[in-house]
Amino acid sequence: MLQRTGSFKVRGALVRLHGSRDQIGPGGVVAASAGNHAQGVALAARQLGLPATIVMPECAPISKQVATRHYGGRVVLHGRTVADALDRARELAAQGLTFVHPFDDPLVVAGQGTLGLEVCEQLAAFDEVWLPVGGGGLAAGVATAVKALRPGVRVVGVQSEACPSAVAAWAAGHPVTLDPGQSLADGIRVPRVGDRAFPLLRERLDEVVTVPETAILMTVVELLERKKLVAEGAGAAALAALLNAHPARVSNRRVVVIVSGGNLDLSTLGRILEQGLMRTGRIARFAVVLDDVPGALAGLLSVLAREGANVLHIVHDRLSPQLPVGRTRVEADLETRSGEHRDRVARALREAGFSLAVEEPQPAA
Repeated sequence: MLQRTGSFKVRGALVRLHGSRDQIGPGGVVAASAGNHAQGVALAARQLGLPATIVMPECAPISKQVATRHYGGRVVLHGRTVADALDRARELAAQGLTFVHPFDDPLVVAGQGTLGLEVCEQLAAFDEVWLPVGGGGLAAGVATAVKALRPGVRVVGVQSEACPSAVAAWAAGHPVTLDPGQSLADGIRVPRVGDRAFPLLRERLDEVVTVPETAILMTVVELLERKKLVAEGAGAAALAALLNAHPARVSNRRVVVIVSGGNLDLSTLGRILEQGLMRTGRIARFAVVLDDVPGALAGLLSVLAREGANVLHIVHDRLSPQLPVGRTRVEADLETRSGEHRDRVARALREAGFSLAVEEPQPAA
């Protein structure tokens, strides 16, 4: 995530383009991606003086489109999914451009494997490597490098529960196509692992595990607050799995965790932080029905002030048709210190005679 373009993808793109430079025509290269591969290919092509056409889904984050153009790529928006973009990229490749696959290419896999080489160079000893798995390029490359240099090290792949395509492939013995659910870890929301990558994964990964979406969300928040690192969902997945593993599973184990990317759209980051604060009890949302009389709202606010809850936002609604005449509904977002503090505020309001509902955070999408 601290690399140029904000993710590991630039490694595979550079090795792929350098390794086949003499085979690339004047039209340059074409790739399909929702973000990280797009930026990696655009930068690698610019360094080699090659044109780069990047097909991105129409819903690709604006920040990633802007970054891809910044690195010199010509962005073509097509379709709703990365699969649609891949189809269009292959059509353009048929017109004379060189297609650069995001993960199912031997040179791309080799480029991602340089990350494993660096881990082995920088650390004298470790027992395990945990890393995210989407299409399998990163995992196949890193596992190949690590197993060659440190045969006794275990390599663990991590997927979101929303899209366990590698887990399904493991069970079937061959790649299978899934219908992925919505996931914060969009970088590994790949419905099918690569046909070339899968044999390497099957041979060199020791285990593939899944992690809940909520754990990924909270790990993004924890990395930001405690380590001052902005990680995207896919980048945080491996750490999320480690933090949610049974303590006996990792006791006395020296574990290297790959945080693979940090290209998180700012609007998405804002929503993640809001949900994270609600889940940790540092933002609470209450709804209270009051008598619509002078002093009722002041009485509510006095309880909140006494309990040390800061009002962030408040709505006073006396026009709702669901309310009887003479009653009013107050919805308030409060800043609280913890889940325990939130519960204490709720208890104080009920003891003061207020009927209230506390909005609980929903499971992450």
